[in-house]
Amino acid sequence: MQQVAISKKKPNFPVQQFLRGYLSKYGRITKITVCYEDLLRFSGSVVVYDKKDKDTLWIRVYYPEFERKELDQSLKKIYSLLYSDGSENISEFLNVDSIDFCTFGNSYPFRIKIRNVLNDNHVHFYIKKADASRIYGLELEHILSPNRINFLVFEDTLIEEHITGIPGDDFIDNYLPNCDENAKSLIAKEFVKFNERCMMRLLGDMRSYNYVVVPTHDFDHVVYKIRAIDFDQQSYEGNFRLYHPQFFKENIKMVELVSKKLQPGSIEQYKNEERAILAKRILSTNTRIRSLIHCMESDKISSPEKVNQLKKAVCTFTHDMKFKKCQSMGEILRVSLEFVKRNFEKSALKNF
Repeated sequence: MQQVAISKKKPNFPVQQFLRGYLSKYGRITKITVCYEDLLRFSGSVVVYDKKDKDTLWIRVYYPEFERKELDQSLKKIYSLLYSDGSENISEFLNVDSIDFCTFGNSYPFRIKIRNVLNDNHVHFYIKKADASRIYGLELEHILSPNRINFLVFEDTLIEEHITGIPGDDFIDNYLPNCDENAKSLIAKEFVKFNERCMMRLLGDMRSYNYVVVPTHDFDHVVYKIRAIDFDQQSYEGNFRLYHPQFFKENIKMVELVSKKLQPGSIEQYKNEERAILAKRILSTNTRIRSLIHCMESDKISSPEKVNQLKKAVCTFTHDMKFKKCQSMGEILRVSLEFVKRNFEKSALKNF
């Protein structure tokens, strides 16, 4: 299997006014009293290790005592805005247990742990520097995937809810070997559908640590779903293979599982199912998805060289000459989604 490599460092793309207008229309804009840059003023830190004493690449950060009280109140307010109605009445029942900073990746996020002191339940959310391509990825995930994403934007700060699940690399190493044969078949099916979904909506860099596996008990068996958790590489790279999770070496065991458990006919069936589901979501969210794609078409979220490389590759893959006229990543995505919708409508009419 030919493997691929992503660009070493993706630049941060500013959030343009037309995108802010879209976000405001759909309730994604908020007002907060603490921004990403404020959290960077920590005075000390310690390394965070996992249960096996392995460096997690997160550090736990600390702030001067005279700043911490105001900071905690602001973070509780953000929690209320993200998960509730923004009321401050619940603040007395909340505690900011930890603030962690990630030293790995493009977004360098802060991870906030909020605990309810009445029942000891806790949730996490993330504060990052706003990046237009990531926001497009989050919104596309919300509209076109089976999942819903909760996030807010304030000026140059992005706030995201935590997506629960078992990190893909952890699942592959520690859970997959213990799954029975039926479960492995289900996981193989989900990886095929996940691979197809990422390719059709141009979500790149789905290495095993950028998605989670979500097991759900259903009667006498466990159902597995795969969810993306990193959206930095939405419509950025020019290499079309980077939008296929199957081509990353970190996913080789999942690819081998698909080859072992699924027949070619079944693989094609699951791909067709995912295309049909995506087409139905496009049709049911027509106004919103068109507004978002219109913003993407006007935006610059990649380089002209990557745009040209990608449109040629997708044109070769689909045999749709419309891709040759694309001048931006947004236009490539629009033509891609139109291609999926058009083929679905032709198939539906043929089988009517």
